[in-house]
Parts: sequence; C-alpha cells; structure tokens
Amino acid sequence: MNFNTFRPSLKARIAHLSLAAASAAALLASGVAVVTAMPAQAAIARDVAQALKLRLPKTPIDALDCTTFAPWCEVVSGESLFYIDEAARYLFVGRLYDLEERRDVTAARLLELNPDLLAAGAARAESRTKAHSPEARTAPAKTLVDLSGLTKDGAVLWGNRKGPRLVVFSDFQCGYCQRLTGELEKAGVLVEERPISIFGTSSRRMSEGVLCAKDKAKALHAAYAGRAPSVPANCDVGEELDANEAFARANGFAGTPVIVRASDGAVLHGYRDAATLRKFAGAKPGTDQ
Repeated sequence: MNFNTFRPSLKARIAHLSLAAASAAALLASGVAVVTAMPAQAAIARDVAQALKLRLPKTPIDALDCTTFAPWCEVVSGESLFYIDEAARYLFVGRLYDLEERRDVTAARLLELNPDLLAAGAARAESRTKAHSPEARTAPAKTLVDLSGLTKDGAVLWGNRKGPRLVVFSDFQCGYCQRLTGELEKAGVLVEERPISIFGTSSRRMSEGVLCAKDKAKALHAAYAGRAPSVPANCDVGEELDANEAFARANGFAGTPVIVRASDGAVLHGYRDAATLRKFAGAKPGTDQ
C-alpha cells in the first residue's frame, strides 16, 4: 500500500471524530472544560483529568488543555493556573515563557482569565520588589490626572491624526492592550501610547525596542504580534520609560491598559470597546465617563 496516497474513508473519519467527541463529552460531564482535540490528545486529557481527581481531590479543575503546550497540560483551577505533564506525575507552578516570541505566556493567559487579579498581583509584586523606595510605591488609582509633566519622547503616536487624542498606558505583553489597539483603530482616535513594564524586564526590553525604532508605530504593532525589534546599542530611552512608570505609579495605574482623555485628563481603567472609546474621546472636557 502506498501511504503517500492513502486517504482514510469517510466512515473512518466519522469514527475518529465520534471518538474525540465522546472523550471530550466525558470530561465535560465531570465538570472540566477541555479544548477539542484529535483522539490521541483527547485520551491524554481524559487520563490527566482522572489522575488529577485522584491525586488532588480537593483542587477543583475548571479547564484542561493538553494540546497547546504539549507535552505539558495547562490546568485552570479557580483563579490559579498550573501545568502538569501528560503522565500526571510532575506538576509545575510558575511562569511559562515563549522564547521564540519573547513573551510571558502565563501572564497573558492569566490576564485573559482574570485581568483584575493579574493587575493586583503585578501591583503587589512591584511593591515587594521596590518597597525600600518611597517614590516607587503605587498611589491610589485616580480618575483624573495632569498630563503636563510627561515627556514627549516617551510616547508612540499612531491612529487618526485628525481625531481626538487619547493617552494609553500599556504593556506589550498585555493581552487586553493588544485587543484594545483594534478598538482604538475602529474608534478613529489619535493614540499617544506610553509603554510601562507591568510584566517586568522582558516588557521593558520590548518597550525600549519600540521607542528606539525608526518607525515607532510600526514597531508598536509588531511588538503586540510578538515581533518586537531589538534595542540598538546606541539607543537609550531609559529616562523616558522611567518617567512613564513614575507617572503611572504616582497616579495609581497598577494594571494595563489605562486610557486618559488628553483634553482634560479623565481616566478609564481597563479595556473598552470602540463605541465606548469614541464616546469617551469626543465628550466635552469635565464630562463624567
């Protein structure tokens, strides 16, 4: 038989799909959400779910994905995220990094699951790391700020040059910041984007690469796609980024994104859709958002 030209029959394909659906249904019946997979992956997920039930009987398993990071399975339990090998022997709690895309996969996933939790966690981590410095402590979150003290060179301008201006504080590893760029485009506003490093050193390097780029707007969108430019040896934007982060701390911006109306300094914390952004940007100064 020539395996290069062999194609499974319709009955065989239907049987394979039925087996995968049955395996997924068995997991869902036990209260676990599972990513749809081919039969082999579905069987692995089923076995891992059963092993977790036996070995961690007091830990609720809300979702299980054994396909995205194979041979590791991603496990969602309430507001927590951890990984376990396909044999369900080794459990890993910590950060998973994608070295090719240079991003913190765990941080992005946690943000999708619970952005409020991640922002709070980042604020606590920042506080613990720099507790010795009074200037580094984050103030209570403000809903109205004064933008006049920000440096011009710490921002990337993009979007509709004739539209109302919104100042956005963001992190290039923030999933909701990436989604926000599409809504900002649809809203037809001029964006003054100011990177801050919620996710640490890797975010800082991405921000440096964007601010040092010849075409900053192009580099910004590339960074959100996981292709941040490298930092030239002769470029130093540390002072500008420090100013952005100091401003964020002073005004209680513990998470990202944060959106500020340039006309009066009114603040929106978190992701918003295009309609909300358009209404907010076009409102008269002093109007409540």
